Amino acid sequence: MGRLDGKVAIISGGARGQGATEARMLAMEGASVVFGDILDDEGRQVEAQIRELGGEATYVHLDVTSEADWKSAVDTAVSAYGKLNVLVNNAGILIRKTLEETTGEDWDRIMSINAKGVFLGTRVAIPAMREAGGGSIVNISSTAGLVSSPSGSASYTATKGAVRLLTKSTAIQYAREGIRCNSVHPGPIETDMIQDSLSDPAQMELRMQRLPMGRVGKPEEVAYGVIYLASDESSFVTGSELVIDGGTTAQ
Repeated sequence: MGRLDGKVAIISGGARGQGATEARMLAMEGASVVFGDILDDEGRQVEAQIRELGGEATYVHLDVTSEADWKSAVDTAVSAYGKLNVLVNNAGILIRKTLEETTGEDWDRIMSINAKGVFLGTRVAIPAMREAGGGSIVNISSTAGLVSSPSGSASYTATKGAVRLLTKSTAIQYAREGIRCNSVHPGPIETDMIQDSLSDPAQMELRMQRLPMGRVGKPEEVAYGVIYLASDESSFVTGSELVIDGGTTAQ
């Protein structure tokens, strides 16, 4: 038996990287997965891969800044699989600039995707979860939502801090309805988002100095945490922060 047998999940930003790994692993644990992105070709490839492995998955076009796209994703989950139990707000971007380098347009764009996108997904998913008798919302924040760093992006840090506290507000407001909400705080993970620093020896050396385990994480290591929070194993866990960072924030 899979840890998510019988559950229906929506995942944003699922066409590649962390989100694609989550889509595959949740499906392999028995969930029926609706996942969305704006990278349609890549998304359809991931859908085909999951189905070839015997999993249940449906790709949808999902711009997380669009409430209409979110409504369509939730409608797809309910019409295709009968309900909605899990939402993984995974989509996000990184703008690597200092505060003074960040323009107003940069700020609005990253806030719209990283923070407003989580708000919209949560707002649209809750009625369907209520109809299903409860559910689990998993918001992907970052260690940048807990602490900053000398080279940290001011705008990215602000969005991930917003996600952390939106998570807690959601958890408190819906706890009595059986809707849980938790945040996941990965450290540096080997995905396209940090590919620029992974391929820069000087940047990598700086990262290794701040990583007690001496390596970056793998998307699968984050996805296992998401599976736990999505499953009934975490039925008494809400408003919490799951840090998956190789010890970075312990220093």
